[in-house]
Amino acid sequence: MKSTKLLASLGLAVLLMGGCVQRTTELKYPKDVKQPTLSQYELNVIAEKIYQNETSGKPKNLMFWSTNESFASLGIGHFIWYPAGAVKRFDETFPLMIDYYIAKKVEIPSWLHHARKTGAPWKNRAVFEAARGDQEFQQLKNLLMNTKALQTQFFFDRLHASIPEIAKHVAPQYRKHVVDNYNALVSTRGGLYPLIDYINFKGKGIKATERYNNQGWGLLQVLKNMRPVQAGPAALQEFSRTAQMILERRVRNSPPANNEKRWLPGWKARTSGYATSIL
Repeated sequence: MKSTKLLASLGLAVLLMGGCVQRTTELKYPKDVKQPTLSQYELNVIAEKIYQNETSGKPKNLMFWSTNESFASLGIGHFIWYPAGAVKRFDETFPLMIDYYIAKKVEIPSWLHHARKTGAPWKNRAVFEAARGDQEFQQLKNLLMNTKALQTQFFFDRLHASIPEIAKHVAPQYRKHVVDNYNALVSTRGGLYPLIDYINFKGKGIKATERYNNQGWGLLQVLKNMRPVQAGPAALQEFSRTAQMILERRVRNSPPANNEKRWLPGWKARTSGYATSIL
């Protein structure tokens, strides 16, 4: 299969050969960090698993707006998309996904080309829910339903692009520990799923705004707080255990008004699935 140029913002090029996703990179990838590869089979299995995680298998849930959030959550990764003028506390990922569609030559509705620059077309949750029967809403839902594997490839590229950033960001005394734990996951059968899912579920863990009491909850925090592991089933189990611990800490640190404890059972159910390989 021919090579396809990806987002310049990610600085990646993808080469699909023999059903395996291989990559060259313009990133300065650290020599001690293992570069992951993902087969087409793995891509499809992970895509379906993430779809079930985010939607419970219900297409309606591909487009969601929480009562406690100022943004829409779209696709199998619940990409964040803010309306114009909203304060962007969290990484806004859906405009990047739109750019990814365009780079991949996916046909998208004309209104989406414009909206990727101006913001989500719904100013709040009430407008969003009222629009469920509209043509544009249905066009976007169908696009998301029909591109689950491509969305997962985007997640994988995001992981690939983020790891050098995480390795550079972590304090020097923790760097080797973080890199070793990451390498153990990448070298484990099924280890890419928890890495891909978690970074899109709870972020990289770098942004200062994604903290409570100066403690984050992203992939960096999980890798840092894991015990040292070797490749194999124990690496999956330790990642799962630590992810749950980090999310419990987030809830304890969160403002009581947020009532984040109501989400914890679902978060724990999701991360408990990391403990065994889905492949």
